[in-house]
Amino acid sequence: MTLPTTERNRLAAVFGHPGVARAYQHRPPYPAEVFDILGGLITDQPRHVLDVGAGEGALARPLARLADHVDALDMSAAMVAAGRERPGGRQPGLRWIVGTMQDAPLGGPYALVTAGASMHWMPWAQTLTRLAGVMTSSACLAIVEHNPSAPPWEKGLTEIVIRHSRSPGFDPNFRLIDALTATGQFEVAGQATTAPVPFRQSVADCVEALHSTSSLAREGMPPEESAIFDQQVTDLLQAHTSDGMLTMNIVASLTWGHCRAAADPD
Repeated sequence: MTLPTTERNRLAAVFGHPGVARAYQHRPPYPAEVFDILGGLITDQPRHVLDVGAGEGALARPLARLADHVDALDMSAAMVAAGRERPGGRQPGLRWIVGTMQDAPLGGPYALVTAGASMHWMPWAQTLTRLAGVMTSSACLAIVEHNPSAPPWEKGLTEIVIRHSRSPGFDPNFRLIDALTATGQFEVAGQATTAPVPFRQSVADCVEALHSTSSLAREGMPPEESAIFDQQVTDLLQAHTSDGMLTMNIVASLTWGHCRAAADPD
């Protein structure tokens, strides 16, 4: 997703709504294998980790049990407040920071930087340049994405999302890693895909998870459209339930690599 700065900032601001932060708890959890892989990437000392665009800490909170210290950075005070109240949100080695990559008071040096569904919100040249300056010599930036693996309702849901999305640049085929490597500031060092993990969820909770995204947040839709969206998604998903629940396989993909500062202009 490559949007003009003003449009990107408008959508990113949606995460400041407490309702969106509350809806985050309905997103599927990361498979445990993700943290085995991330833990193995921490090879330098000190064993400090930075999680950028941390949201309510789905990566940062488990990582705090594997590292000596984790800084969880997010621009949304509502997300940080929600994260503190989630399980593991008040661990002694976990520091929450409200701010952006441009101005946040970072620590470091970090032996690992993680980003889950967040790098597309950041100005890449500035972000990668700053990260390069706060990472240890062997540290990697690990980008983690996770989604249901080809659920039978995927095509129908995509059609509904496109009709209602608040993002004019929504592109289901956008590939973040390709966009980052094209900048010349990110060099891929490794990739991994986790084994599928079964996850059961009610239709209502699945609808709430969709409302945790900036382009589908209730706060960005008129109430009548939100109600129509909810009904359309509910009707679609109900046909795929068993005992009132959806069953899906969650798969995570991880790509890690090294950051470079932007080249000085000639």
